[in-house]
Amino acid sequence: MDKQEEILKAALKLFVEFGFHGTPTSKIAKEAGVANGTLFHYYKTKNDLILALYTDIKTRLTEHIDSKASKNDSLKVAFKSLFINTLQWSQEYKQEFYFMQQFRVSPFILLIPHEDILRQAKAHLDIQAGIKNEILKPLPAEFLFSLINSHIYGIDQYLSSTNLSDSKQQKLIEDSFEILWDMIA
Repeated sequence: MDKQEEILKAALKLFVEFGFHGTPTSKIAKEAGVANGTLFHYYKTKNDLILALYTDIKTRLTEHIDSKASKNDSLKVAFKSLFINTLQWSQEYKQEFYFMQQFRVSPFILLIPHEDILRQAKAHLDIQAGIKNEILKPLPAEFLFSLINSHIYGIDQYLSSTNLSDSKQQKLIEDSFEILWDMIA
């Protein structure tokens, strides 16, 4: 593993454990086994490090979702695939997904241009087209996007706090998708 990867790995661990503000860069450098100067060689500021970690995790999640997606599915089937695969990824990469939750409710989310967030979401699920084609309820797209995200994060938190068997976990994910679909379609 190279130094930059070690820094990201250490930052993830410490941000999840201590939060953004409770994790000084000196602690990240020490955990990564690099000098402070090395950390700042790769990331000019702590904000740059946080954004780089977010981008890295978001890219890996997106690649996972894209690898499972079928381009010819109906909106409901495509959305169900996205929903299930996101939650399965969240259970496999707990720290990464927890970081995404932290980031989502932090001031750092404001550093990502709003258009970029909407573009990322549209790449997976075209909410506007679903509304236009009367598949989804005629509500503001950003509101539907917020409902979907909140539902996914809530189910992840529940799954992380329980000790369900794989089959019960899968059933819960499928049932919760149907609840969400009924709410937005």
